[in-house]
Amino acid sequence: MNNQDILKRKSAERAVEFVKSGMVLGFGSGSTFKHVLHVLAEKLNSGELKNIVGVSSSESTEKLADELNIPTATLSSNPSLDLTIDGADEVDEKLNLIKGGGAAHLREKIIAQASKQLIIIVDESKVSKHLGEKWAVPIEVIKMAVDVEAEFLELLGAKVKLRLDVEGNSLITDEGNYILDANFGVIKNPKKLARKLEKRAGIVEHGLFIKMADYVVVAKENEIEILER
Repeated sequence: MNNQDILKRKSAERAVEFVKSGMVLGFGSGSTFKHVLHVLAEKLNSGELKNIVGVSSSESTEKLADELNIPTATLSSNPSLDLTIDGADEVDEKLNLIKGGGAAHLREKIIAQASKQLIIIVDESKVSKHLGEKWAVPIEVIKMAVDVEAEFLELLGAKVKLRLDVEGNSLITDEGNYILDANFGVIKNPKKLARKLEKRAGIVEHGLFIKMADYVVVAKENEIEILER
């Protein structure tokens, strides 16, 4: 593993310490969360954890959980989750988040809101004083509204790009929508921006997670730091 993967693995190991046998978990998405699934699989195989079931936030997470023989269920059968573990693209000093680099923030937010606790794992490169210093805000929009919503975001001061897949086509989310990446620069009032986005028809969900994380596990070169809201 390269150095970044080592840090992701360390943060995943620390986050899984919050998990107890019998829990119903929310499963996040992305490269960092994959390490969480591998750690969980090891603990289930060794018997250290038992009777764990997870609700996945993306089709890719569901597929990997199945490959690792981790039991999964649906949100309909498990509407209240004990704990969700997920990654983030950026974390500010108040533990607000930008998520959606993997285009799964709609499902991730649904699962996070259904959870009693949300634990975020990142490496120290993801921590900023203010959101927007390092990452644009992913905005999931319905297909027919993509142009008008891009114009709306530009009027709010953002530089907007339609997200493309690896083949250069418009990326399609698991829910069949498009993603606009809106770069607002430094966001001094993320709550105010979130409210503006939520009032706009055509915007399905944004990647601002305001006051949702209970803990952020930060992997540093020589230590793991746990931030608590």
